[in-house]
Formats: sequence, structure tokens, C-alpha cells
Amino acid sequence: MKHSFLHIFIISFLLLLQVIPTAAQKISILGDSYSTFEGYMANDTNAIWYFKADNPQRNKKNDVTKVEETWWHQLINTTKGYSLEVNNSYSGATICYTGYSKGNEPRVPIAALSSHRDYSNRSFVNRSNTLGNPDIILVCGGTNDSWCGAPVGEYVYGNWTTEQLYYFRPAMAKLLYDLKGNYPTARLLFILNSELKESINESVHTICKHYGVECLDLKDIEKQGGHPSVKGMAEFSRQVRKALRQ
Repeated sequence: MKHSFLHIFIISFLLLLQVIPTAAQKISILGDSYSTFEGYMANDTNAIWYFKADNPQRNKKNDVTKVEETWWHQLINTTKGYSLEVNNSYSGATICYTGYSKGNEPRVPIAALSSHRDYSNRSFVNRSNTLGNPDIILVCGGTNDSWCGAPVGEYVYGNWTTEQLYYFRPAMAKLLYDLKGNYPTARLLFILNSELKESINESVHTICKHYGVECLDLKDIEKQGGHPSVKGMAEFSRQVRKALRQ
């Protein structure tokens, strides 16, 4: 049976589509210490928590010593179809402007919070416009807000004042608002650590729902020194990979 030229052309075209590789989806990460590794951050000035094995700054209570062991490297480099756009993670960073009580930063310029340090420069809010041109944005935050005792404040969904951004809920809302505005075509996934204060968990879920942002609650992540171990990183990566496939 003879095939028409058009029939042969269509079949050839469909076969060609099967061998042409599709462009990888570009992933950007906005994170804290859990997503850092020496030499792999977008900015050399970002504070690091995970270091190479021979670096004396490495926390020897944690067994992660290679970038290949980090959750994000495993996700991007062992999963077909992903590439890294930007990793802007900063150890100790809070979503809001309020940080820990110890450190060299100035104190928060609000009387009720003056025992805390001003983390506005490293905050998620002020780093959210430095993520390149991603298809997917993974936000891994809230841990330091919980650990440092940042005040949650009230839910505010617009016209934020500088003072309000020293509180978690207004800052979290502004973060998602800005991400959706700056990257309107990107898929957003907020990754919420386990073992945080319930007020932080509740706030994240409420604000993510308000903006229609997906939220992944991490579970059973093994930690050493408060940070994912090699085993914990592998499970971290697995849970994120599963969430992105849904």
C-alpha cells in the first residue's frame, strides 16, 4: 500500500519530535542554611552553613561534605528535565526583617523587638527579586523565623509598612505577592521545615492558600546539628521531587 507524501511527512515529523530534547525547566532556589553550600551560592557574600570536608569552618556534627549530597543538587542533577538557574540561599536568613538576638547587625528599630538583630538585608523579602528567569521557584524558609522567635504579627495582604515587615505574617505575604508579581509564569513551591512553631506552620499555610501557592510540609528529615544529614538530604530531595511531579 502506497502512502501519500503528506502521510510520510507527518510520520517523519512525529518521529523527529521524539528525538528532539525538550528544554530543561530552570529551577531557582530562595533559601536559608539548608540550601547553602560552599562555592555554589549566587552571591559570594551570602553566609554559608555547609562546607567542603577540608574546610575548617565545617560543622563536624553534620556529615554532609559534598555538594552532590545536598537536596537541591540531587533534585536537579539526578532528575531529567531540570537545570539550576539561581540558588540565592543565605544561612540564618529570616523571611521577615527580625533576626536572632546575637550577631553584629544593628538591633531592630522597634522598641518591642529591640532585643533582636535587624536582618532586613538578608531577609527573603529583600532577596526575592534576584532569581533570574526561572520556570520553578523553590522557597525553603521559615525555619529561622521560628528559631529566633520572630513575632508573627497580623495577616496583612497589601500596603505593607516597613515596620510591619519585621513581623512574620506581613513579610510572608509580601514575599509571595512579590514572587508572583516578579515571576508571573513560574511555578511556586514553598517548602516548610518540620518541627517548627505551630504559629509559623499555621501562618505559612494560611498565606500560601491566600495566594494559591503550593506548600510542601517536610516529614521525617534526619538532622545533625539542626540541619539535614546526608540521609536527611536524600529524603528532602525525594519529597520535593514527588511534590513537583504532582
